[in-house]
Amino acid sequence: MTLPPLTLYLAAPRGFCAGVDRAIKIVELALQKWGAPVYVRHEIVHNKFVVDDLRAKGAVFVEELDECPDDRPVIFSAHGVPKSVPAAAQARAMIAVDATCPLVTKVHNEAARHSADGLQMVMIGHEGHPETVGTMGQLPEGEVVLVETEADVAGLVVRDPSKLAYITQTTLSVDDTAGIVAALQARFPAIVGPHKEDICYATTNRQAAVKAIAPKIDALLVIGAPNSSNSKRLVEVGRAAGCAYAQLVQRAVDIDWRALEGIGAVGITAGASAPEVLVNEVIDAFRARYDTTVELVETAQETVEFKVPRVLRESV
Repeated sequence: MTLPPLTLYLAAPRGFCAGVDRAIKIVELALQKWGAPVYVRHEIVHNKFVVDDLRAKGAVFVEELDECPDDRPVIFSAHGVPKSVPAAAQARAMIAVDATCPLVTKVHNEAARHSADGLQMVMIGHEGHPETVGTMGQLPEGEVVLVETEADVAGLVVRDPSKLAYITQTTLSVDDTAGIVAALQARFPAIVGPHKEDICYATTNRQAAVKAIAPKIDALLVIGAPNSSNSKRLVEVGRAAGCAYAQLVQRAVDIDWRALEGIGAVGITAGASAPEVLVNEVIDAFRARYDTTVELVETAQETVEFKVPRVLRESV
């Protein structure tokens, strides 16, 4: 049987970022150093495949610290945690390893520095997302107020309009965030911004790659988890760039083949928490149904690496 022709445009960069690589390595090295079980507060990264793999190796995932025993190590996820969490672990004399992405830690430090200067923080982020919860939890209640949209800015109540700074969740849409920042600056001209963009390099690069392939494709598939902020933003970026069909899939089995009938070009990318093995799985699924040509569209090269904590470097 002759298979219909199809071109897959493979976005690059895609998939794992340096912060995700580091977080997964931290769990694996902790298992090597202390043996199983090792407890992880919240999913180490937002990807079921990765979490299930680490669970099979001996990691136990919990939502709160009080689910962890005192005598086993606990790891804090890449998204970061409120200050109260490591303080509680220290009070219980627990072995705690912080896998917070260094770029999230940068935002935490920024918030603390601005607060020390007497500025109230405005955080641009998604309510309830672990990174937002962790970042807002770096300062006392009321010192950080949250906005999610440009519309939120109009109703924002602050302590002193002349003493404000803003920070952002690292996984947001670059374009949407720019609109919110502009609204904040228009309403609060004295508001102070970060010295360097808070949205992380990996988020920015993956969104730029999607914009580059958008004119070439009839449909976009983003490989990632439904609770992954950066993956959902890639879908939104694809739609905004003109992809009539842009969908999030966790695995090849989730592809809606009927929705792709009659198309000639599909874009493939992956969120920063999705391993390359899942990208290959999706490509193989297309090759089983189409005479597939794969073209790489690379818009940037990433060379960033983050070291694991010293306590684990010493164990290697």
